[in-house]
Amino acid sequence: MQIFNTMTRRKEEFVPIHPGEVRMYVCGPTVYNLIHIGNARPMIVFDTVRRYFEYRGYKVNYVSNFTDVDDKIIKKSLEEGVDAGVISERYIEECKKDMESLNVRPATTHPQATKEIDGMIEMIQDLIDKGYAYKAEDGTVYYRTRRFMQYGKLSHKKIADLRSGNRALLVTGEDQKEDPLDFVLWKPKKDGEPYWDCPWCKGRPGWHIECSVMSKRYLGDSIDIHAGGEDLVFPHHENEIAQSEAANGVPFARYWMHNAFLNIDNRKMSKSLGNFFTVRDILDQFDGQVIRYFMLTVHYRSPLNFSRELMESARTSLERIVNCASNLTFLLKTAEGACSPEEKDLLREARKFRASFEKAMDDDFNTADAISAIFELVKWINSNVSESSSADFLTELKGELVTLTDICGLVVDKEETLEEDLAAYVEKMIAERQAARKARDFARADAIREELKARGIILEDTREGVKWKKA
Repeated sequence: MQIFNTMTRRKEEFVPIHPGEVRMYVCGPTVYNLIHIGNARPMIVFDTVRRYFEYRGYKVNYVSNFTDVDDKIIKKSLEEGVDAGVISERYIEECKKDMESLNVRPATTHPQATKEIDGMIEMIQDLIDKGYAYKAEDGTVYYRTRRFMQYGKLSHKKIADLRSGNRALLVTGEDQKEDPLDFVLWKPKKDGEPYWDCPWCKGRPGWHIECSVMSKRYLGDSIDIHAGGEDLVFPHHENEIAQSEAANGVPFARYWMHNAFLNIDNRKMSKSLGNFFTVRDILDQFDGQVIRYFMLTVHYRSPLNFSRELMESARTSLERIVNCASNLTFLLKTAEGACSPEEKDLLREARKFRASFEKAMDDDFNTADAISAIFELVKWINSNVSESSSADFLTELKGELVTLTDICGLVVDKEETLEEDLAAYVEKMIAERQAARKARDFARADAIREELKARGIILEDTREGVKWKKA
Protein backbone atom coordinates (compact mmCIF):
# COMPACT_ATOMS: atom_id res chain seq x y z
CA MET A 1 0.00 0.00 0.00
CA GLN A 2 1.43 3.36 -1.08
CA ILE A 3 0.68 6.66 0.68
CA PHE A 4 1.73 10.10 -0.53
CA ASN A 5 3.57 11.63 2.42
CA THR A 6 3.38 15.42 2.58
CA MET A 7 6.61 15.41 4.58
CA THR A 8 8.69 13.73 1.85
CA ARG A 9 6.50 14.77 -1.10
CA ARG A 10 6.50 11.28 -2.51
CA LYS A 11 4.59 8.03 -2.27
CA GLU A 12 5.90 5.62 0.34
CA GLU A 13 5.09 2.04 1.24
CA PHE A 14 2.87 2.00 4.32
CA VAL A 15 4.60 0.27 7.22
CA PRO A 16 2.79 0.67 10.55
CA ILE A 17 4.66 1.23 13.80
CA HIS A 18 2.92 -1.82 15.28
CA PRO A 19 2.10 -4.66 12.85
CA GLY A 20 -1.62 -4.99 12.18
CA GLU A 21 -2.48 -1.65 13.80
CA VAL A 22 -3.04 1.86 12.45
CA ARG A 23 -2.99 4.84 14.78
CA MET A 24 -4.49 7.80 12.95
CA TYR A 25 -5.24 11.39 14.01
CA VAL A 26 -7.44 13.66 11.87
CA CYS A 27 -7.93 17.32 12.78
CA GLY A 28 -11.61 18.02 13.33
CA PRO A 29 -13.72 21.20 13.10
CA THR A 30 -13.96 24.23 15.33
CA VAL A 31 -17.52 24.03 16.60
CA TYR A 32 -18.96 27.54 16.42
CA ASN A 33 -21.49 26.94 13.63
CA LEU A 34 -22.83 24.24 11.33
CA ILE A 35 -20.02 22.55 9.40
CA HIS A 36 -19.56 23.73 5.82
CA ILE A 37 -19.19 21.60 2.73
CA GLY A 38 -15.41 22.08 2.83
CA ASN A 39 -15.31 20.48 6.31
CA ALA A 40 -17.12 17.48 4.87
CA ARG A 41 -14.33 16.57 2.45
CA PRO A 42 -11.68 15.48 5.01
CA MET A 43 -14.38 13.78 7.08
CA ILE A 44 -15.48 11.65 4.12
CA VAL A 45 -11.98 11.10 2.69
CA PHE A 46 -10.33 9.91 5.88
CA ASP A 47 -13.36 7.91 6.98
CA THR A 48 -12.92 6.03 3.68
CA VAL A 49 -9.20 5.61 4.36
CA ARG A 50 -10.09 4.14 7.74
CA ARG A 51 -12.65 1.79 6.20
CA TYR A 52 -10.10 0.52 3.67
CA PHE A 53 -7.50 -0.14 6.34
CA GLU A 54 -10.10 -2.17 8.24
CA TYR A 55 -11.02 -4.05 5.06
CA ARG A 56 -7.33 -4.90 4.74
CA GLY A 57 -7.41 -6.40 8.21
CA TYR A 58 -5.89 -3.59 10.28
CA LYS A 59 -7.15 -2.58 13.69
CA VAL A 60 -7.61 1.19 13.42
CA ASN A 61 -7.51 3.60 16.34
CA TYR A 62 -9.01 6.70 14.76
CA VAL A 63 -8.98 9.97 16.70
CA SER A 64 -10.60 13.20 15.52
CA ASN A 65 -10.97 16.19 17.80
CA PHE A 66 -13.49 18.96 18.32
CA THR A 67 -11.94 22.38 18.96
CA ASP A 68 -14.42 23.72 21.50
CA VAL A 69 -12.56 26.80 22.77
CA ASP A 70 -11.75 29.44 20.17
CA ASP A 71 -12.22 33.14 19.40
CA LYS A 72 -15.16 32.42 17.08
CA ILE A 73 -16.92 30.32 19.71
CA ILE A 74 -16.39 33.05 22.32
CA LYS A 75 -17.65 35.74 19.93
CA LYS A 76 -20.84 33.77 19.25
CA SER A 77 -21.39 33.10 22.95
CA LEU A 78 -21.12 36.82 23.73
CA GLU A 79 -23.55 37.64 20.91
CA GLU A 80 -26.09 35.16 22.29
CA GLY A 81 -25.39 35.94 25.94
CA VAL A 82 -24.68 32.30 26.83
CA ASP A 83 -21.70 30.33 28.07
CA ALA A 84 -19.18 29.33 25.40
CA GLY A 85 -19.79 25.69 26.35
CA VAL A 86 -23.43 26.02 25.29
CA ILE A 87 -22.32 27.06 21.80
CA SER A 88 -19.71 24.33 21.40
CA GLU A 89 -21.93 21.53 22.71
CA ARG A 90 -24.77 22.64 20.45
CA TYR A 91 -22.62 22.49 17.34
CA ILE A 92 -20.85 19.29 18.32
CA GLU A 93 -24.26 17.63 18.30
CA GLU A 94 -25.16 19.27 14.98
CA CYS A 95 -21.84 18.14 13.51
CA LYS A 96 -22.53 14.58 14.58
CA LYS A 97 -25.93 14.73 12.85
CA ASP A 98 -24.28 15.86 9.62
CA MET A 99 -21.62 13.16 9.92
CA GLU A 100 -24.35 10.56 10.29
CA SER A 101 -26.11 11.93 7.20
CA LEU A 102 -22.85 11.53 5.27
CA ASN A 103 -22.34 8.02 6.71
CA VAL A 104 -19.14 9.15 8.41
CA ARG A 105 -18.59 6.73 11.28
CA PRO A 106 -17.82 8.13 14.74
CA ALA A 107 -14.12 8.16 15.55
CA THR A 108 -12.73 5.74 18.08
CA THR A 109 -12.34 8.85 20.23
CA HIS A 110 -13.63 12.40 19.72
CA PRO A 111 -11.65 14.41 22.30
CA GLN A 112 -12.60 17.99 23.12
CA ALA A 113 -10.04 20.69 23.83
CA THR A 114 -11.74 21.91 27.03
CA LYS A 115 -11.52 18.43 28.54
CA GLU A 116 -7.78 18.13 27.88
CA ILE A 117 -6.56 21.32 29.59
CA ASP A 118 -4.55 19.51 32.28
CA GLY A 119 -2.59 17.66 29.61
CA MET A 120 -1.92 20.92 27.75
CA ILE A 121 -0.63 22.61 30.90
CA GLU A 122 1.62 19.62 31.55
CA MET A 123 3.09 19.65 28.03
CA ILE A 124 3.60 23.42 28.05
CA GLN A 125 5.45 23.20 31.36
CA ASP A 126 7.58 20.41 29.91
CA LEU A 127 8.45 22.64 26.94
CA ILE A 128 9.37 25.47 29.31
CA ASP A 129 11.56 23.15 31.37
CA LYS A 130 13.35 21.98 28.22
CA GLY A 131 13.96 25.53 27.01
CA TYR A 132 11.56 25.39 24.06
CA ALA A 133 9.05 27.80 25.59
CA TYR A 134 9.03 30.85 27.82
CA LYS A 135 6.62 32.99 29.81
CA ALA A 136 6.15 36.67 28.99
CA GLU A 137 5.37 39.33 31.60
CA ASP A 138 1.60 39.16 31.15
CA GLY A 139 1.56 35.37 31.49
CA THR A 140 1.49 34.52 27.79
CA VAL A 141 3.59 31.46 27.01
CA TYR A 142 5.38 31.34 23.65
CA TYR A 143 7.14 28.59 21.77
CA ARG A 144 10.71 29.40 20.67
CA THR A 145 10.31 28.58 17.00
CA ARG A 146 14.00 28.88 16.10
CA ARG A 147 14.92 26.56 18.98
CA PHE A 148 13.39 23.68 17.00
CA MET A 149 16.03 23.25 14.35
CA GLN A 150 13.80 21.23 11.98
CA TYR A 151 11.00 23.80 11.89
CA GLY A 152 9.54 23.96 8.39
CA LYS A 153 10.26 20.35 7.44
CA LEU A 154 6.60 19.55 6.73
CA SER A 155 5.71 22.69 4.78
CA HIS A 156 9.21 22.90 3.27
CA LYS A 157 9.47 26.52 4.38
CA LYS A 158 12.82 27.93 5.42
CA ILE A 159 12.64 29.69 8.75
CA ALA A 160 14.84 32.47 7.41
CA ASP A 161 12.14 33.29 4.85
CA LEU A 162 9.28 33.53 7.31
CA ARG A 163 8.03 36.97 8.30
CA SER A 164 6.23 38.30 11.30
CA GLY A 165 3.12 38.97 9.24
CA ASN A 166 2.76 35.29 8.49
CA ARG A 167 -0.22 33.35 9.75
CA ALA A 168 2.23 31.48 11.98
CA LEU A 169 1.85 34.33 14.45
CA LEU A 170 -0.98 34.53 16.93
CA VAL A 171 -0.47 38.14 17.89
CA THR A 172 -1.00 38.30 21.63
CA GLY A 173 1.44 40.72 23.22
CA GLU A 174 3.56 40.91 20.06
CA ASP A 175 6.17 43.15 21.69
CA GLN A 176 6.78 40.58 24.42
CA LYS A 177 8.14 37.97 22.03
CA GLU A 178 11.81 37.11 21.98
CA ASP A 179 11.42 36.52 18.24
CA PRO A 180 8.61 37.61 15.86
CA LEU A 181 8.22 33.97 14.73
CA ASP A 182 7.45 32.57 18.18
CA PHE A 183 3.87 31.31 18.52
CA VAL A 184 1.42 31.16 21.40
CA LEU A 185 1.00 28.13 23.65
CA TRP A 186 -1.06 29.85 26.37
CA LYS A 187 -2.70 33.28 26.55
CA PRO A 188 -4.22 35.37 29.35
CA LYS A 189 -7.97 35.65 29.65
CA LYS A 190 -9.97 38.63 28.49
CA ASP A 191 -13.24 39.85 30.00
CA GLY A 192 -16.08 37.46 29.24
CA GLU A 193 -13.81 34.64 28.06
CA PRO A 194 -13.63 31.13 29.55
CA TYR A 195 -10.39 30.54 31.41
CA TRP A 196 -8.46 27.99 33.43
CA ASP A 197 -5.94 28.34 36.25
CA CYS A 198 -2.35 27.42 35.50
CA PRO A 199 1.16 28.29 36.76
CA TRP A 200 1.46 31.28 34.38
CA CYS A 201 -1.88 33.09 34.42
CA LYS A 202 -5.61 32.59 34.27
CA GLY A 203 -6.21 31.96 30.60
CA ARG A 204 -6.69 29.46 27.82
CA PRO A 205 -4.55 27.46 25.40
CA GLY A 206 -3.42 28.47 21.94
CA TRP A 207 -4.87 26.49 19.07
CA HIS A 208 -1.93 24.26 18.13
CA ILE A 209 -1.20 22.68 21.51
CA GLU A 210 -4.50 20.80 21.77
CA CYS A 211 -3.76 18.37 18.93
CA SER A 212 -0.27 17.58 20.23
CA VAL A 213 -1.75 16.69 23.61
CA MET A 214 -4.76 14.74 22.33
CA SER A 215 -2.67 12.72 19.89
CA LYS A 216 -0.20 11.85 22.64
CA ARG A 217 -2.90 10.84 25.11
CA TYR A 218 -5.03 8.69 22.82
CA LEU A 219 -2.47 7.37 20.33
CA GLY A 220 0.99 7.67 21.86
CA ASP A 221 4.13 9.74 21.32
CA SER A 222 4.54 8.53 17.72
CA ILE A 223 1.60 7.79 15.43
CA ASP A 224 1.22 6.25 12.01
CA ILE A 225 -0.83 8.88 10.18
CA HIS A 226 -1.71 12.51 10.84
CA ALA A 227 -4.25 13.96 8.42
CA GLY A 228 -6.36 16.99 7.59
CA GLY A 229 -7.00 19.64 4.96
CA GLU A 230 -4.05 21.14 3.10
CA ASP A 231 -4.72 24.51 4.74
CA LEU A 232 -3.47 22.97 8.00
CA VAL A 233 0.01 22.12 6.74
CA PHE A 234 1.26 25.54 7.84
CA PRO A 235 1.27 26.69 10.51
CA HIS A 236 -0.95 24.26 12.42
CA HIS A 237 0.68 20.93 11.60
CA GLU A 238 4.14 22.50 11.45
CA ASN A 239 3.64 23.82 14.96
CA GLU A 240 2.27 20.50 16.17
CA ILE A 241 5.47 18.82 15.02
CA ALA A 242 7.61 21.40 16.81
CA GLN A 243 5.66 20.98 20.05
CA SER A 244 5.32 17.20 20.01
CA GLU A 245 8.85 16.31 18.95
CA ALA A 246 10.40 18.77 21.39
CA ALA A 247 8.27 17.40 24.23
CA ASN A 248 8.41 13.70 23.39
CA GLY A 249 11.85 13.37 21.80
CA VAL A 250 10.62 11.10 18.97
CA PRO A 251 9.17 11.65 15.47
CA PHE A 252 5.54 12.74 15.70
CA ALA A 253 4.00 10.96 12.69
CA ARG A 254 5.30 8.60 10.01
CA TYR A 255 2.91 9.74 7.29
CA TRP A 256 1.20 13.08 6.72
CA MET A 257 -1.90 13.11 4.51
CA HIS A 258 -3.67 16.25 3.32
CA ASN A 259 -6.73 16.65 1.12
CA ALA A 260 -6.93 19.50 -1.39
CA PHE A 261 -9.40 22.38 -1.30
CA LEU A 262 -13.00 22.32 -2.44
CA ASN A 263 -14.13 25.12 -4.77
CA ILE A 264 -17.66 26.25 -5.58
CA ASP A 265 -18.33 26.72 -9.30
CA ASN A 266 -14.56 27.03 -9.85
CA ARG A 267 -14.20 29.76 -7.23
CA LYS A 268 -12.90 29.60 -3.68
CA MET A 269 -15.75 29.23 -1.19
CA SER A 270 -16.27 32.51 0.65
CA LYS A 271 -19.09 34.24 2.48
CA SER A 272 -18.15 37.48 0.72
CA LEU A 273 -18.69 35.81 -2.67
CA GLY A 274 -22.06 34.45 -1.58
CA ASN A 275 -21.02 30.86 -2.34
CA PHE A 276 -20.61 29.60 1.21
CA PHE A 277 -22.68 26.47 1.90
CA THR A 278 -23.12 24.39 5.00
CA VAL A 279 -23.59 20.64 4.73
CA ARG A 280 -27.14 21.24 5.93
CA ASP A 281 -27.74 23.57 2.96
CA ILE A 282 -26.70 20.85 0.53
CA LEU A 283 -28.65 18.16 2.38
CA ASP A 284 -31.79 20.17 1.69
CA GLN A 285 -31.25 19.41 -2.00
CA PHE A 286 -29.29 16.17 -2.13
CA ASP A 287 -29.11 12.98 -0.08
CA GLY A 288 -26.00 12.57 2.08
CA GLN A 289 -25.04 9.53 0.03
CA VAL A 290 -24.90 11.67 -3.11
CA ILE A 291 -22.61 14.15 -1.36
CA ARG A 292 -20.37 11.34 -0.20
CA TYR A 293 -20.25 9.73 -3.64
CA PHE A 294 -19.44 13.07 -5.24
CA MET A 295 -16.56 13.71 -2.82
CA LEU A 296 -14.97 10.36 -3.72
CA THR A 297 -15.13 10.80 -7.50
CA VAL A 298 -11.94 12.89 -7.38
CA HIS A 299 -8.61 11.86 -5.82
CA TYR A 300 -8.30 13.44 -2.39
CA ARG A 301 -5.10 15.34 -3.29
CA SER A 302 -6.75 16.98 -6.31
CA PRO A 303 -8.89 20.13 -6.04
CA LEU A 304 -12.59 19.36 -6.12
CA ASN A 305 -15.08 21.63 -7.87
CA PHE A 306 -18.58 21.66 -6.43
CA SER A 307 -21.56 22.63 -8.59
CA ARG A 308 -25.22 21.74 -8.88
CA GLU A 309 -24.63 20.18 -12.32
CA LEU A 310 -21.89 17.91 -10.97
CA MET A 311 -24.06 16.94 -8.01
CA GLU A 312 -26.93 16.01 -10.34
CA SER A 313 -24.52 13.88 -12.34
CA ALA A 314 -23.33 12.22 -9.13
CA ARG A 315 -26.92 11.45 -8.15
CA THR A 316 -27.58 9.78 -11.50
CA SER A 317 -24.37 7.74 -11.28
CA LEU A 318 -25.07 6.58 -7.74
CA GLU A 319 -28.59 5.52 -8.77
CA ARG A 320 -27.07 3.17 -11.36
CA ILE A 321 -25.14 1.38 -8.62
CA VAL A 322 -28.15 1.26 -6.30
CA ASN A 323 -30.40 -0.03 -9.09
CA CYS A 324 -27.94 -2.83 -9.80
CA ALA A 325 -28.03 -3.90 -6.15
CA SER A 326 -31.84 -3.65 -6.11
CA ASN A 327 -32.09 -5.82 -9.21
CA LEU A 328 -29.95 -8.50 -7.55
CA THR A 329 -32.17 -8.36 -4.47
CA PHE A 330 -35.28 -8.71 -6.62
CA LEU A 331 -33.90 -11.69 -8.53
CA LEU A 332 -32.86 -13.40 -5.28
CA LYS A 333 -36.48 -13.50 -4.08
CA THR A 334 -37.28 -16.29 -6.55
CA ALA A 335 -33.81 -17.68 -7.35
CA GLU A 336 -32.79 -21.15 -6.24
CA GLY A 337 -29.87 -23.55 -6.33
CA ALA A 338 -26.10 -23.61 -6.45
CA CYS A 339 -23.82 -22.17 -9.11
CA SER A 340 -23.63 -23.95 -12.42
CA PRO A 341 -20.16 -24.67 -13.87
CA GLU A 342 -20.63 -21.71 -16.21
CA GLU A 343 -21.53 -19.43 -13.31
CA LYS A 344 -18.44 -20.55 -11.39
CA ASP A 345 -16.33 -19.48 -14.36
CA LEU A 346 -18.15 -16.16 -14.45
CA LEU A 347 -17.50 -15.58 -10.75
CA ARG A 348 -13.78 -16.03 -11.29
CA GLU A 349 -14.03 -13.41 -14.01
CA ALA A 350 -16.03 -11.07 -11.77
CA ARG A 351 -13.34 -11.07 -9.09
CA LYS A 352 -11.04 -9.07 -11.38
CA PHE A 353 -13.10 -5.99 -10.50
CA ARG A 354 -12.27 -6.35 -6.81
CA ALA A 355 -8.60 -6.66 -7.80
CA SER A 356 -8.88 -3.42 -9.80
CA PHE A 357 -10.59 -1.72 -6.86
CA GLU A 358 -7.84 -2.82 -4.46
CA LYS A 359 -5.12 -1.73 -6.87
CA ALA A 360 -6.63 1.75 -6.99
CA MET A 361 -7.02 2.02 -3.23
CA ASP A 362 -3.52 0.66 -2.63
CA ASP A 363 -2.23 3.50 -4.79
CA ASP A 364 -2.66 6.35 -2.29
CA PHE A 365 -6.38 5.70 -1.83
CA ASN A 366 -7.37 6.59 -5.38
CA THR A 367 -11.13 6.55 -4.85
CA ALA A 368 -11.77 7.93 -8.34
CA ASP A 369 -10.31 4.83 -9.96
CA ALA A 370 -11.84 2.61 -7.28
CA ILE A 371 -15.32 3.90 -8.14
CA SER A 372 -14.57 3.31 -11.81
CA ALA A 373 -13.88 -0.34 -10.90
CA ILE A 374 -17.26 -0.49 -9.13
CA PHE A 375 -18.94 0.83 -12.28
CA GLU A 376 -17.21 -1.80 -14.38
CA LEU A 377 -18.53 -4.43 -11.97
CA VAL A 378 -22.05 -2.97 -12.23
CA LYS A 379 -21.89 -3.06 -16.02
CA TRP A 380 -20.64 -6.65 -15.94
CA ILE A 381 -23.37 -7.73 -13.50
CA ASN A 382 -26.10 -6.17 -15.61
CA SER A 383 -24.82 -8.12 -18.62
CA ASN A 384 -24.44 -11.48 -16.88
CA VAL A 385 -27.44 -11.97 -14.59
CA SER A 386 -30.99 -12.95 -15.51
CA GLU A 387 -34.09 -14.56 -14.06
CA SER A 388 -32.48 -17.95 -14.61
CA SER A 389 -29.38 -17.13 -12.49
CA SER A 390 -28.87 -19.35 -9.45
CA ALA A 391 -29.28 -18.06 -5.89
CA ASP A 392 -25.63 -18.74 -5.07
CA PHE A 393 -24.45 -16.85 -8.14
CA LEU A 394 -26.61 -13.82 -7.36
CA THR A 395 -25.60 -13.89 -3.68
CA GLU A 396 -21.89 -13.92 -4.57
CA LEU A 397 -22.27 -11.01 -6.96
CA LYS A 398 -24.30 -8.98 -4.52
CA GLY A 399 -21.68 -9.66 -1.86
CA GLU A 400 -18.95 -8.36 -4.17
CA LEU A 401 -20.87 -5.18 -4.91
CA VAL A 402 -21.85 -4.48 -1.31
CA THR A 403 -18.31 -5.13 -0.04
CA LEU A 404 -16.73 -2.59 -2.39
CA THR A 405 -19.39 0.08 -1.95
CA ASP A 406 -19.31 -0.32 1.83
CA ILE A 407 -15.58 0.50 1.85
CA CYS A 408 -16.56 3.79 0.18
CA GLY A 409 -19.28 4.31 2.77
CA LEU A 410 -21.99 3.97 0.12
CA VAL A 411 -25.16 2.16 1.17
CA VAL A 412 -26.55 0.40 -1.90
CA ASP A 413 -28.45 -2.45 -0.25
CA LYS A 414 -31.45 -0.27 0.51
CA GLU A 415 -33.80 -3.11 1.45
CA GLU A 416 -31.43 -4.37 4.14
CA THR A 417 -30.99 -0.83 5.44
CA LEU A 418 -34.75 -0.32 5.64
CA GLU A 419 -35.11 -3.55 7.60
CA GLU A 420 -32.44 -2.40 10.06
CA ASP A 421 -34.12 0.99 10.43
CA LEU A 422 -37.51 -0.66 10.99
CA ALA A 423 -36.12 -3.00 13.64
CA ALA A 424 -34.46 -0.11 15.48
CA TYR A 425 -37.70 1.89 15.38
CA VAL A 426 -39.84 -0.99 16.66
CA GLU A 427 -37.44 -1.77 19.51
CA LYS A 428 -37.44 1.91 20.49
CA MET A 429 -41.25 1.97 20.57
CA ILE A 430 -41.38 -1.28 22.57
CA ALA A 431 -39.03 0.23 25.15
CA GLU A 432 -41.20 3.36 25.32
CA ARG A 433 -44.31 1.19 25.76
CA GLN A 434 -42.68 -0.79 28.55
CA ALA A 435 -41.73 2.43 30.31
CA ALA A 436 -45.32 3.69 29.96
CA ARG A 437 -46.71 0.47 31.43
CA LYS A 438 -44.26 0.65 34.32
CA ALA A 439 -45.48 4.19 35.01
CA ARG A 440 -49.07 2.87 34.78
CA ASP A 441 -49.71 5.10 31.79
CA PHE A 442 -51.78 2.43 30.06
CA ALA A 443 -53.37 4.87 27.64
CA ARG A 444 -49.95 5.69 26.19
CA ALA A 445 -49.00 1.99 26.11
CA ASP A 446 -52.16 1.14 24.19
CA ALA A 447 -51.58 4.05 21.82
CA ILE A 448 -48.10 2.76 21.00
CA ARG A 449 -49.50 -0.72 20.29
CA GLU A 450 -52.12 0.77 17.94
CA GLU A 451 -49.53 3.00 16.24
CA LEU A 452 -47.34 -0.03 15.51
CA LYS A 453 -50.36 -2.03 14.37
CA ALA A 454 -51.20 0.73 11.90
CA ARG A 455 -47.69 0.31 10.51
CA GLY A 456 -48.17 -3.42 10.08
CA ILE A 457 -46.34 -4.49 13.26
CA ILE A 458 -47.99 -6.92 15.69
CA LEU A 459 -46.80 -7.06 19.32
CA GLU A 460 -47.01 -10.23 21.40
CA ASP A 461 -46.55 -10.13 25.19
CA THR A 462 -44.92 -13.41 26.25
CA ARG A 463 -43.20 -14.78 29.34
CA GLU A 464 -39.88 -14.18 27.59
CA GLY A 465 -40.74 -10.56 26.91
CA VAL A 466 -42.33 -8.59 24.10
CA LYS A 467 -41.98 -10.10 20.65
CA TRP A 468 -42.99 -8.54 17.35
CA LYS A 469 -43.70 -9.57 13.79
CA LYS A 470 -44.96 -8.10 10.56
CA ALA A 471 -48.69 -8.51 9.98
